[in-house]
Amino acid sequence: MTKKISLKNAEHYKWGEMCDGWHLVKNDALSIILERVPAGKSEVRHYHNRSRQFFFILEGEGRIELDNETVKLSKNEGIEIPPETVHKFRNDSDKDVTFLVISSPKSNGDRVNCE
Repeated sequence: MTKKISLKNAEHYKWGEMCDGWHLVKNDALSIILERVPAGKSEVRHYHNRSRQFFFILEGEGRIELDNETVKLSKNEGIEIPPETVHKFRNDSDKDVTFLVISSPKSNGDRVNCE
């Protein structure tokens, strides 16, 4: 059954250093999550065996650390992360950053932490 989704009815969870996530689409083939990372916070370096991800910034700016480089992403910019690519999202700014993480197939259960 199709239903309208919003932050009021989306499944919410906490992760990392005081970060928030809301599942907008959650099934085995596709995951779309709205995430919020507070100023100065980050996640741990990790990779996914099967999941391909796309990060898209809605508000603020963040950085994605990849194997040998760091990519700065601002509002309305994104980056695709192929499977088996070590990465880490961080917010070095003084404001929250909100972004979409789109994963196919779902990344839940497919994550390998490197730290």
